[in-house]
Amino acid sequence: MENRLENPWRGSVGSIVDAPIEKVWSIVSQTDRLPEWMPMVETCTHLKGTEGEPGYVRLVSGFMFPQEDGDRSWIKERLVSMDPLSRTYVYRMEASNVGLDGSVNSLKLLEYEVGSTLVDWSFEISPVEGASEENLIDYLGYLYKSCINKIAGAIRLSGTF
Repeated sequence: MENRLENPWRGSVGSIVDAPIEKVWSIVSQTDRLPEWMPMVETCTHLKGTEGEPGYVRLVSGFMFPQEDGDRSWIKERLVSMDPLSRTYVYRMEASNVGLDGSVNSLKLLEYEVGSTLVDWSFEISPVEGASEENLIDYLGYLYKSCINKIAGAIRLSGTF
C-alpha cells in the first residue's frame, strides 16, 4: 500500500451482500453513487483526475463524523489504486475537517456464493491524540458496516437488481 502510515491503528469489517459481485462493484466503484450506499454522505464531487485511475481526487461531504459546530464533515480523498478485475480499491484521505488525514481505506469484493458478495473493508488511521484507539476503531467499523448493509438496497433502488 502506498504512503504507509507509521504505527497505524487498524480495523476491518466485512459482510455478505445479497447481490451478484458485478452489481455490487457497479455501485461501490463509482464516486457519484457513493450517497446511494453511504447514508451519511450528502455529496461526492470530482476534483481532479479521471475516476478509476490512481491520482483521482474527490471531495466527500455530509455527516460522517459529527462536528462540534454542527457543520458538515468533509474529506478530500485520493485514489491510490483500483483494480476492476480483482474488484479492489484503495483511497487515502488527503485532507479533512475530521482529523483523519493520511488514513487509508481499502475495499475488496469476493464472490461468496452464487448471487452474493463478501464486502471486506479495511482501514488504517494515524493515532488521534486524546482519542481511544478501541473506541475510534469500533466507531469506524460500525460506520463502514452500516454502509455495507445499505448496498443491496441501493442496487434494488437503482433498478439493476
